Amino acid sequence: MSVTVNDLLRMRWSLAFLVLAGLAGIIMTTTAREMVRKAEATRQQLTAQQREIRTRLSRANDEEQELRSKIALYQQLLDRGIIGQEERLNWVEQISRIKNARRLLDVQYELSPQKALTDAVFPGGAIAGDYEFMASTMNLQMPLLHEDDLLGFIADLRKSVHAHLLVRDCTIERLPPANERGLSAQLRAACTIDWITLREKKQ
Repeated sequence: MSVTVNDLLRMRWSLAFLVLAGLAGIIMTTTAREMVRKAEATRQQLTAQQREIRTRLSRANDEEQELRSKIALYQQLLDRGIIGQEERLNWVEQISRIKNARRLLDVQYELSPQKALTDAVFPGGAIAGDYEFMASTMNLQMPLLHEDDLLGFIADLRKSVHAHLLVRDCTIERLPPANERGLSAQLRAACTIDWITLREKKQ
């Protein structure tokens, strides 16, 4: 079957419509694909933003918990009197009171001048924000009837003084038997103890 010019002329509007429909279909397909691409890009962007918001909220919660912990710790230190100047007179009085209360044979000690904690004692250094950790080292010597005298003395001291006590070392040696009658020391203890406080950093 052959197609003549007259046939083409009669079908020209149908052919033109078909071409236009094809072009419209191509344009719509291209537009739809572009819309899908943009929608996917927008979805990914919103997902990323949502993830970032969740991360920020989680970080904010962690920071809030950390801040609360620091405030609680600061309040504990404040309540215990560890923050501020040393109370050496009170320390001396407490040592004397404990010695008498426990009926200890003797307590000999020497407190060195206050100085900043070293890295060896406090890893990370003495500076803590606007504060710094300070320590006075006490060399303690005590004759003992038994080990509990030393343990009880240190426990009472920790409860009663406004400082954190860090026992760096202790040695206990047995003494030779005494000839005199009555109670006599069986042991002798020698300890090194840091009295730690926290004070505002000097500018």
